[in-house]
Amino acid sequence: MTAAAAPVDAAALCADEVKRHDFPAYAATLFTDPPTRRALLALYAFAGEVATVRDHVSQPMPGEIRLQWWADALTGQGHGGVEGHPVAAELKRAIAAFDLPVGELTRIIEAWRIDLYDEPIPDLAALEAFVGDTSSALIALAARICSPHVEPPADLSRHAGLALGLAQVLTQLPRHAAQGRLYLPRDLLALNSVAAEEVFAGRTTPGLQAVVAYLAHEAEQHLAAVTAPPAALRPALLPLALARKTLARLRRVEFDPFRLAPPSRLSVLWTYWQAGS
Repeated sequence: MTAAAAPVDAAALCADEVKRHDFPAYAATLFTDPPTRRALLALYAFAGEVATVRDHVSQPMPGEIRLQWWADALTGQGHGGVEGHPVAAELKRAIAAFDLPVGELTRIIEAWRIDLYDEPIPDLAALEAFVGDTSSALIALAARICSPHVEPPADLSRHAGLALGLAQVLTQLPRHAAQGRLYLPRDLLALNSVAAEEVFAGRTTPGLQAVVAYLAHEAEQHLAAVTAPPAALRPALLPLALARKTLARLRRVEFDPFRLAPPSRLSVLWTYWQAGS
């Protein structure tokens, strides 16, 4: 007789997934109470699932199927299997507990469809639209979990998400380039005489450094607009403390973006501790 498989601890699985793939987000949840932390980890695990669909497929169609599964699961149109998916089950629990708007979650899913086709980003406006639909939407949802009885200011979520999202686009440049993916605006690359092939080859040129410095400056402008946020929203905004340190390096025109090392876990924790003190 075959022993039955042990039941999956969905909450623990979400925590492990976020801790492994997005330690800064995981560390930020340590500054919350257990119910809030559980919901945030479910949200971040979901965000990681949809953001990395492109990493697990070789053609757009399987990616479309995965993203559509998530969209159907959130709207109740799934054809079974939702309860058996630990991240989906935890997310549904968080939606119910904190009255999360499904439309915002669906907005994140839809935004990632562009990733399946390696479509170039034409200009800064298009990049900010993509970041707004992913990073800003995610911060708005996290803020809602952290402060369920107070609607966070829309401008705060927008600027915080753009600052963090643009910083992530720049810090992920080496990994994306190695995969043949490019999120830097095409018009900025052309203006600075940067060929996509140079970026994919991991070649740092003065033009690429200028593009990175310009986008880092834009991110800092959004960061500066996040002033005096409510204390309850601190866990949702803690990653901005890391972004601030990273952007200060990236906006130096002479900096090589391909030599940016990710912060250690100890550095992340220390930065958050300082930001919260």
